[in-house]
Amino acid sequence: MDRLISLEPSNVVAIRLEQGQKCYGRLTLRNVMYTMPVAFRLQPMNKARYTIRPQSGIISPLTTVIVEITYDFPPNSSLPGSFPYCDDSFLLHSVVVPGAAVKNPSSTHDTVPIDWFTTRKKQVFVDSGIRVMFVGSMVITRLVKNGLMDEIRDVLEKSDPSWKTVDSVDEEGQTLLHLAISQGRPDLVQVLLEFEPDVEARSRSGTSPLEDAAASGDSLIVELLLAHQANTERSESSTWGPLHLATGGGHVDVLKLLLLKGANVNAITKDGNTALHLAVKERRRDCARLLLTADANPNVANFADNETPLHIASAHGDENMVKLLLLKGANKNIRNRSGKTAFDLAKEHGHARLFDALGLGDRLCLAARKGEVRSVDRVLDAGAAINGQDQHGWTALHRASFKGYTDVVRLLIEKGVNLDARDGDGYTALHCAVESGNVNVLELLVKKGADVKARTNKGVTAMQIADSLNYAGIIRILINGGANMDETKKIGKHSPPAFVNKTGRRSDKEMGLKKKTTRVKAFSGGFERSTSPLAMF
Repeated sequence: MDRLISLEPSNVVAIRLEQGQKCYGRLTLRNVMYTMPVAFRLQPMNKARYTIRPQSGIISPLTTVIVEITYDFPPNSSLPGSFPYCDDSFLLHSVVVPGAAVKNPSSTHDTVPIDWFTTRKKQVFVDSGIRVMFVGSMVITRLVKNGLMDEIRDVLEKSDPSWKTVDSVDEEGQTLLHLAISQGRPDLVQVLLEFEPDVEARSRSGTSPLEDAAASGDSLIVELLLAHQANTERSESSTWGPLHLATGGGHVDVLKLLLLKGANVNAITKDGNTALHLAVKERRRDCARLLLTADANPNVANFADNETPLHIASAHGDENMVKLLLLKGANKNIRNRSGKTAFDLAKEHGHARLFDALGLGDRLCLAARKGEVRSVDRVLDAGAAINGQDQHGWTALHRASFKGYTDVVRLLIEKGVNLDARDGDGYTALHCAVESGNVNVLELLVKKGADVKARTNKGVTAMQIADSLNYAGIIRILINGGANMDETKKIGKHSPPAFVNKTGRRSDKEMGLKKKTTRVKAFSGGFERSTSPLAMF
């Protein structure tokens, strides 16, 4: 046997260093003898630095004594030159003392005669392997700042759990997690998380670790924090939440992680903006698209100006963002606190290329559909794109040609409209005029050079449409314009489809302005109906 006393939990005493506080550590001594009491005496090699209470005593068989070791750490002192490890050590003397008894086994304050450890008649065991390790917030924060992985783990393992060393903060109010995140060190974050820190602890500025990680764009750290149940929502002390910070920084990968974890896509900042507002403001199109895919509401107005994301995009002149928002259901008619729509803001800032998408295009198509020549002229003069398309790909010329408004068609041609513009199914205005049986419009289009041989996406020509509807006069106009007469032989003769009325023209409802309509669908041997809106296949 080479020891009478075992040291718990190890032969290292962890001394907690804190400015303005008592700096101490505890060492547990256990008598390993089954029947004999053991006397001990603990002495520091550097007596000027350490005070030990109790310094000596008697330990009953198989019991323990806790010794408190106090370190003399002057106020406002810097860390010892060597930390966390220290060269200081202690001598532990122990000796079996048969017959010695302790009335109260937990009491070790009785002074043990020094000569018990010096007489040659007794076998005295001397252990000089007790070392010092400095722990505490001063030590651990410095280690984290220096990124010393092994030392960090050692300090956390040796620290008394009641000290909550893993939740230490530095002199600037930053927690260990905040410090590791600021260095972009997911390995440090992972080590700290093993010791279960408070993942919601706020820095002095009020931000959580997840908010800092989201702002930095470190997706691996964000993933680690989320795996430890970090809250994805903004706290009252924060101006922006994790979702807003990731969006503002354009960190798409982080944004995906937050949304997958259930972050509220419509959560607002302290000043009332959603993440979508921020994405639009910072021109983060990928973030905006991701948010909209996750059902972000494009029509939420912020607190300050009662503006929607569409207002912001329009004021910035961001054409792609405007189109994206409109595609996802943004309302063009919402007014901000000043009573202005998105169109008003685009006009105010001189973003003429947005006029058509934000309002003029709608007005142009409406005027063309109603045959209002003066209104068409005014809207064009206001900056509407003459070849602008609606959601079905129809231009004002498609509308006017289908409705048979020759004067509107003539004005559009004079203004330079593209005669052969195609809709989503490959229809030109000529196809529309033929299908609706508008002879005067057709003659004007042919005279001005419209392509009479143009085919839809499914290869159907205007001649085939006219032939299927038994429009003999229209067939003659097309042939005179250069259409191939032999095309009438490629399909059989059929009665006009049920949806075409006696005048050869359809109502607004049948045009697909309100609902989907039925159009003919070409096959190699004839036609059948299709439910696509205004679409011949």
